[in-house]
Amino acid sequence: MNRALLPCLVLFLFCIPVYAVEVGEPAPAFEAADDTGKLWKSSDHIGKRILVVYFYPADMTGGCTAQACGYRDRMDTLTASGAEIIGISGDSVENHKLFKRAHDLNFTLLADGDGSVASAFGVPVSVGEKTVVKSIDNKEVPLVRTATARRWTFVIDRNGTVVHKDAKVNARSDPETIAKVIAALR
Repeated sequence: MNRALLPCLVLFLFCIPVYAVEVGEPAPAFEAADDTGKLWKSSDHIGKRILVVYFYPADMTGGCTAQACGYRDRMDTLTASGAEIIGISGDSVENHKLFKRAHDLNFTLLADGDGSVASAFGVPVSVGEKTVVKSIDNKEVPLVRTATARRWTFVIDRNGTVVHKDAKVNARSDPETIAKVIAALR
């Protein structure tokens, strides 16, 4: 094999998962740093609430902000229905802190800088540094992420089973769709 092609082959294999979690299957166990820098473990949450795990490409970008704000705006209804929302991207803990503060987000964001959590679910992810520059508190701030996942959403019931999967998420309508899924589970 041509050694020059090896990095491309590795990247190709990493970006397109061989296996994706399906409805009816157990959700993979996962952990990552949350937006406060603490380790968040799925094993501490499964069984207590319905988990909505949504993967998104990047903090402070148009669709991702609309999706996050949609979850923020429906949080009372979602939590009253027994749900906990977890947003996951390849952004750093610091980026997540800024994103939460800028948009008054009221749920947990996890930093998946190496794409391992996305990969565990089968979400396509590419690894590589990307930067967006955003104005935060009247300052231009570079937000660097090291992995970029596709936008997918999963709902995990209290038994740890995936009961809903959307691999073609519409960022703006995802929170409303998930609110209906959660309501149907009750």
